[in-house]
Amino acid sequence: MLSIQNLHKSYDTGKSKLHVLKGINLEIGAGEFVSIMGSSGSGKSTLLNIIGILDEKDSGTYTLDGIPIEDLSEVKAAEYRSRFLGFVFQSFNLIAYKTALENVALPLYYQNVNRKERNLKAMEYLEKVGLAQWANHLPNELSGGQKQRVAIARALITDPKIILADEPTGALDSNTTYDIMKLLQDINREGKTIIVVTHEPDVAAETKRNVILKDGIIESDEYITQRVLA
Repeated sequence: MLSIQNLHKSYDTGKSKLHVLKGINLEIGAGEFVSIMGSSGSGKSTLLNIIGILDEKDSGTYTLDGIPIEDLSEVKAAEYRSRFLGFVFQSFNLIAYKTALENVALPLYYQNVNRKERNLKAMEYLEKVGLAQWANHLPNELSGGQKQRVAIARALITDPKIILADEPTGALDSNTTYDIMKLLQDINREGKTIIVVTHEPDVAAETKRNVILKDGIIESDEYITQRVLA
C-alpha cells in the first residue's frame, strides 16, 4: 500500500537546519492497522504529514499504491489526497456552521458530486458510525465523541485507501476513547488500512502493529497481539 525508503526531512530554523527524519524505511500493506508512537520531537507528526502529502520530503522515496509521490504540484497533491487518503484529527476540524450531514458530505462536494447523491451517501456513513439521528445537528450540539465520529464518517465517505488519524483520541475521555478505538477496529476489520499517530500506549495496544520513533529514526517496529475491544 505504501513504501518509504531512506526518507530524510529537515527544517530551516533560521540559524541552522533541524534534521527531523533521518533515513526512515517503512512498508505498510493493505489492511494493516498501525500506530506510530514517539515523544515530542521524535518526528512522528512530520512522518504523518509526508505520508498525507501535506509536506514534502528532502530525499528518499515514497510510493503510495504504486504511485511515486515526487515533485507534485499542489493540484496533483490535492488530487492524490482526495483519491487515496482520509484524515481524522485530534481537534475534529468540523465546520462550525455546517450540520453533521453537511460536514460529512463536504469531500464529495469537492469531487463535484451532486447534492442529492452526496447527502444520501453522507447519511449512509453517519448511520455507519451510529449518528444518523444527529445528522441535522451543528458541531456545538455534539459531544467530543460524536464530533470524532462525524470526522471519521467524513474521512470514509470517499472510500480512501488509507485513513490517517492524528491523535484521534487526544481530546477525549477514556470511555469515549474506547468507543472511538472500537469503531476504528471495526473499520479495519472491513479491510481499511489505518495509520494512527498517538502518544498513548493504551491506544497503540488496540492496533496491530507499533512503530516507535526516536530522534528521527525507527527505534522499533513490531506486530503485536491486538487488544480487541468488544
